[in-house]
Amino acid sequence: MVKPIPDGYSTVTPYLIVDGAAAAIAFYEKAFGAKEVMRLPLPGTDRLMHAEIIIDGDHIMLSDANPAWGSKDPKALGGSAGSLSLYVPDVDKSFERAVVAGATVKNPPTDMFWGDRMGCVEDPFGHSWMILTHTRDLTPAEIQKGFEEMMASGADMCPDKS
Repeated sequence: MVKPIPDGYSTVTPYLIVDGAAAAIAFYEKAFGAKEVMRLPLPGTDRLMHAEIIIDGDHIMLSDANPAWGSKDPKALGGSAGSLSLYVPDVDKSFERAVVAGATVKNPPTDMFWGDRMGCVEDPFGHSWMILTHTRDLTPAEIQKGFEEMMASGADMCPDKS
């Protein structure tokens, strides 16, 4: 029997639109240890209609931007409408790896009010990544208190430090 969700996939799978999908795959391999699963190049071009990578067991799908299909990359849109959260064993080490690979620092790793240490980067294709390591288990009340303190201080969770 065919499974409605293929083995290895989750119910929700991110799909990134980039300008330069093949280069993005190479960057994600270097920055995040991604492994390429597949790619479907558009005939006669160096552009990808569809590709898939895995980062630590999780799938991400991606393709080159194609305005004729209604898909635009973050740079064409003037920014990203969302971000990806990447949990890792050592945020500082993973953050540095991403920066060395070419990511732009948005916010260095910082201990956050909800119990994670988080750093924010932007990849060379305009996508925002929150790199996190869970460091403390907190109750909802402790998280609420930390949130209220952050809001009262005027701090931003992931300010643009570029």
